[in-house]
Amino acid sequence: MKTIVGVLYGWIGIFVVMLAASIILTLLLRFTSLGESTLEMSTLFISFIALFAGGLIAGLKAKHKGIWVGALTSLLFTFIVFCYRFLGLHLGFSVIELVNHTAYLLLAIIGAIIGVNLSSEEEAA
Repeated sequence: MKTIVGVLYGWIGIFVVMLAASIILTLLLRFTSLGESTLEMSTLFISFIALFAGGLIAGLKAKHKGIWVGALTSLLFTFIVFCYRFLGLHLGFSVIELVNHTAYLLLAIIGAIIGVNLSSEEEAA
């Protein structure tokens, strides 16, 4: 049960970071001379931060099985993105997107491992 709760909190963390970043990027696009071409790397970087933060939150809440919690958080995110692309846009994943989602998986796992270790330190103190 702790695993499911951790994954749900990780998802909430991912979507909060993504929502805040999209609002900030929208405002930057609207009120500065920033172009859409410069946003590609920044959105990738923000996605990396979001998945790491989501994994960290999931690990903090689950307090055990960091690899499993991080992988589950990231794989569910990838599944939702794939469903959106396949069903909504009629597109599959390219090789670049597979590499990106592999990096998301690794970052969420690393974040969850760190989160589990931080949560066990809190219990010991």
